[in-house]
Amino acid sequence: MIDQKISHLLNSIDGYDSQQILGKVSKLIGLVIEATGLSCSMGEMCQIIKSDGSFVDAEVVGFKEDNVLLMPFQETVGIAPGSRVRLHPKPFSVKVGPQILGRILDGMGNPIDGFGSLNTKIKQPVYNKPPDPLNRQSVDKIMETGIRSIDGFTTIGKGQRMGIFAGSGVGKSVLLSILAKQSKADVNVIALIGERGREVKEFIDKNLGEEGLKKSVIIVSTSDQAPMLRLKAALTATAISEYFRDQGKDVMFMMDSLTRVAMAQREIGLAVGEPPTTKGYTPSVFSLLPKIIERAGNGTVGSITGLYTILIEGDDLDDPIGDTSRSLLDGHIVLSRKLASMGHYPPVDVLNSISRLANDIISDGHKDQKKKILSLLSAYKENEDLISVGAYEEGSNTLIDEAIKAKESISNFLIQDMNDSTDFHYMQNEMNKLA
Repeated sequence: MIDQKISHLLNSIDGYDSQQILGKVSKLIGLVIEATGLSCSMGEMCQIIKSDGSFVDAEVVGFKEDNVLLMPFQETVGIAPGSRVRLHPKPFSVKVGPQILGRILDGMGNPIDGFGSLNTKIKQPVYNKPPDPLNRQSVDKIMETGIRSIDGFTTIGKGQRMGIFAGSGVGKSVLLSILAKQSKADVNVIALIGERGREVKEFIDKNLGEEGLKKSVIIVSTSDQAPMLRLKAALTATAISEYFRDQGKDVMFMMDSLTRVAMAQREIGLAVGEPPTTKGYTPSVFSLLPKIIERAGNGTVGSITGLYTILIEGDDLDDPIGDTSRSLLDGHIVLSRKLASMGHYPPVDVLNSISRLANDIISDGHKDQKKKILSLLSAYKENEDLISVGAYEEGSNTLIDEAIKAKESISNFLIQDMNDSTDFHYMQNEMNKLA
């Protein structure tokens, strides 16, 4: 615990010089702190010194006449009118390097796993531009996941950005943990944002395990933390992924969840006076999402394969964040509550899921197999009510007859134990038998 506090202090004061610009707090209402006497720019970091000598990190999020609007990263208890504010002279950055593999960090990149400070001096800026679109490598290689329903029907390419859409409690986090353990990526970067603290512990200990943690970096910002810290966690995780991509690594970047990041930005936007739009989301939310998503993908060397979970409120796929995310991503994997309730895991709804790049990276034979199996599933689903009550007469339709015979075999193919990883070529052979 003491090591964590020392690490946080060292990271916080790193970069300060003797010519600190000091201002003072003039107002604090809700989440927003107003300060006077500062000359600074949007996105710069500050520290607010409390009466007991401790400090609160904050970021510049706006201006009001001559005052600076700050959003704190920690609790504001102890901040008083006149509390001094000092400006950080350098852009916010996080420590990176091979040494951070297997470590668990907070939203600002500080270790919280009790194993001491990060033994690296390499730093990566948090605010980066996406790679030049003309210099990006094409997505032309398959990122194997070991999950038959994904590799077979929504095949993911290295550098592709995919969304995992599901309601609460359907199994998004479990699916991510399987992907982290079974993927063929060199490095996993996992951002757990807005989750309950209990779920974070379970994800790391029970789902991910030691094997998955060895090649992973986990960034955690729980639901009780300040919205600014939750937002920063998403940017920190993205920056760490970019570092490994620039080293020529194939990175599997998982964010659970993008919806919580959008909610954090909504809180910030409303606090600084932005007008609410659909479901209270502010305009800045819809400008933030592409900035985060576009930073993933292929670079000149290396790749970031992005998997972003989207929490669907009321299982409505057309909610504002879900609808916007689908338009920005290269495909989506839909998890079905109905399948989960039937014990069908992973509950991937292959009929409603799509990978926009799959046809560019799979063989013609694979395309034919996928098309045939999906047509059988679709025929069965459209006539499921008739079949279940015995109203369908065998021989009325040859496709439906074939679908009824193949349904059990297809379901057995799609159901998979979380510790069962299937080789891609073996999966194709099994699909060929079904088709």
